[in-house]
Amino acid sequence: MSHVAGPLWNSLPVPAFVIGARDVISAINPAAEQFLNTSARRLEGLPVFDKLAIDAPLDGVLARVRETLSPVFVKNVDVTGGNSAPVQCNIQFAPMTGVPEEVLIVMEPRQLSDRLGQSQTVSSSARSAIGMAEMLAHEIKNPLAGITGAAQLLAMNLKGDDREMTDLIVAESRRIVALLDQVEQFGNLRPPEKQVVIVHDILDRARRSALLGFAGNMVIREEYDPSLPPTWVDRDQMIQVILNLLKNAAEAAGPDGGTISIRTYFDLGLSLRRKDGTGARLPLQIEIVDDGPGIPADLMEAIFDPFVSGRENGTGLGLALVSRIVAENQGWISVDSVPGRTAFRLSLPVAPADAISKQGDI
Repeated sequence: MSHVAGPLWNSLPVPAFVIGARDVISAINPAAEQFLNTSARRLEGLPVFDKLAIDAPLDGVLARVRETLSPVFVKNVDVTGGNSAPVQCNIQFAPMTGVPEEVLIVMEPRQLSDRLGQSQTVSSSARSAIGMAEMLAHEIKNPLAGITGAAQLLAMNLKGDDREMTDLIVAESRRIVALLDQVEQFGNLRPPEKQVVIVHDILDRARRSALLGFAGNMVIREEYDPSLPPTWVDRDQMIQVILNLLKNAAEAAGPDGGTISIRTYFDLGLSLRRKDGTGARLPLQIEIVDDGPGIPADLMEAIFDPFVSGRENGTGLGLALVSRIVAENQGWISVDSVPGRTAFRLSLPVAPADAISKQGDI
């Protein structure tokens, strides 16, 4: 067992591994547990390259680091734990000071670093676009209402192809109004009113609504952890998040339908670093998985940005709104996608003990 431990090791935002003699895993940090989607207890003592697939010629790299006591850097290689899509990473292999048989592996996922590095710029440009659209929305809605009304009046005295044209005008006008409504909703999101919320209550409500509406042709399966403690979020906003994710999954499946799996579990491996420098654990996990065609690779980096959509006639605001609501509720959302499996993962905080106690006294 490695001697590595402590708050610094646990707070590293990138996956890190300590490799002992015989190239077996001696220790991994919480970020590495999340990357491999399994616990340290299950990995310790196993050969590292049985659990970590790196698309690069690395034969003898650990022996070379031990022999020379010098680090080895590998840039822009695909890495996977075998249960998810490959992630491009920069990797450093370094000797452990004072422990010659151990080697430290630190991975920097490019997706994470690029996303963190560009988030401020993307947010700024997105806010500008939303702000401009929001200002125009009201002014655009007024003439659209007039156009729609005039087309409906004309349709009363028309037949055949002419009637089809007026129906098209009405349908397209309503589609534009729906888009403008989404823009206004995105720009006018109220601050969350947090309360103690049972995760499975909101999932069940969203599931029932989905099956009665847009997901009527889907099979929705549940795999719930009954011991999950309550979370601390805005109940209505989180129901909206789940509904949006279910709708996204149903639309990805197409008219023939498919299967959506909703899974909940507890995982202490993820913490959120706030702007003030403090951290908060997000152990409550919700996964919504569909068996659709997957998200195009060129959209993965920007899938939560406004006006980015992988579907024809998509507005690109549904997932952007989801991301914003989750962030406002101090949670985190991520996605993994390969053809045949797209998984959105929500990570949420546990409700404070005093809030749970207060609710119990009511």
